[in-house]
Amino acid sequence: MNGPELLQQNVDKLKSRMGAFFPGERTIFRGCDLHVDLKDMDWIELYVFGITGRRFSPEQLRLMHALWVYTSYPDARLWNNRVAALAGSSRSTGNLGISAALAISEAHIYGRGNEVQAINFFINTHQALSSGSALADCIKQEMETYRRVAGYGRPLINADERLAPTMALARELGLDQGPHVQLAHAIEKFLLDNGRNLRMNYGGLVSAFGADLGFSPKEFYLFMFPSFLAGMQPCFIEATERPEGALFPLSCEHVLYEGPSKRSWRAPR
Repeated sequence: MNGPELLQQNVDKLKSRMGAFFPGERTIFRGCDLHVDLKDMDWIELYVFGITGRRFSPEQLRLMHALWVYTSYPDARLWNNRVAALAGSSRSTGNLGISAALAISEAHIYGRGNEVQAINFFINTHQALSSGSALADCIKQEMETYRRVAGYGRPLINADERLAPTMALARELGLDQGPHVQLAHAIEKFLLDNGRNLRMNYGGLVSAFGADLGFSPKEFYLFMFPSFLAGMQPCFIEATERPEGALFPLSCEHVLYEGPSKRSWRAPR
């Protein structure tokens, strides 16, 4: 079927297997009546049902909540929170500021890009090990391809305060022994034992849990989208409570100028 024929099939109609809104009557959400079948769903349960079409256990949902809660940092110095705070300081709107902050959360090194690479690596490595490959070879190939192992190492300090409470909750819920989480720890041990001081960071651990929960890389990317959100609104609000433009002001004395020296300008005659 060529392009014009495919387009013609969709003229004057929207085909959807996800849902539909019938004004004044009902709303269908993945084959279920939103206000009848799903009315008692927790929000995050509805969110992941919308992404995956699957139902999860109460223990799994509690872990998913924690994966968001434990990385909700209301610190305007953080790269994405700074955008939300600067929006408040410049008197932009909350929606614009928070949306922009979420958009740059896709950063490859710190945000969604890091997690997508990490979950792909965990899934592919687990499959390769099951087929007889050696962990050393898998890590070597990843390093040669990307020059890093996503999910390991952290700027400023080579430790992550979020890992201990996440693993403690996972143990409490009986979700700490999944194959990808075990693999994530095995990779960390391999890196440390072979002279690479790269400890697992939060992106690595949550990506391993994502794989154990059955998320595909695309599903996990969508699931993690709001994970920084709860820390952004406080940054925006606090900036709006301060004088306009007072967030991170930069005086001329702090600018290191290395261009041409000061010159005299004469008015043309």
